[in-house]
Amino acid sequence: MAEITSQLVKQLRDRTGAGMMECKRALEEAKGDLAEAEVVLRKRGIAAAGKKAARTTGQGVIGSYIHPGAQLGVLLEVNCESDFVARTDDFRQLVHDIAMQIAALDPKFVRREDVTEALLRKEREIQKERALAEGKPPQVAEKMVEGRMSKFYEEVCLYEQPFIKDGTLTIGQLIASLIAKIGENITVARFVRFKVGESAAE
Repeated sequence: MAEITSQLVKQLRDRTGAGMMECKRALEEAKGDLAEAEVVLRKRGIAAAGKKAARTTGQGVIGSYIHPGAQLGVLLEVNCESDFVARTDDFRQLVHDIAMQIAALDPKFVRREDVTEALLRKEREIQKERALAEGKPPQVAEKMVEGRMSKFYEEVCLYEQPFIKDGTLTIGQLIASLIAKIGENITVARFVRFKVGESAAE
């Protein structure tokens, strides 16, 4: 086990923005392993973020991203609780990263609960037909549908998508880690993705 020095604690604090005592406890739990301690803090952050999820987000920014070549662009609204946080570099970086994510992976909804019932029914039907066409018995096909629906959510819901800069994190977890760091609730309110030649209906 590596010795938990103040230098190590400071290093972890610089990397995560968490408090000194939180960093020390995470390093103790991770037996001095810096990368593992970061994971411990991230997991705790996600738990802490859940407690803040009900808080009102009346501030925020409209962010944008135009892909090189100006054929693809994104506009989005990301909210937080205070004007102060909305002006911070961390918050602005998050907005930029999410805009790039939307440009790259083209989600259709913000969260799972935003997916329409009609689309869910249609997708379940498609996945069931696929499983039956593969020769699976009906009861097995039903179980396969649930597994495949997770993949579907990952494709169409922004919060479920793996972050393009770090595949070990989903966008939901990325947002949660910043919530834990700054102590305010953050939500993606809406977004629109424009691609030259695509109509709104598509």
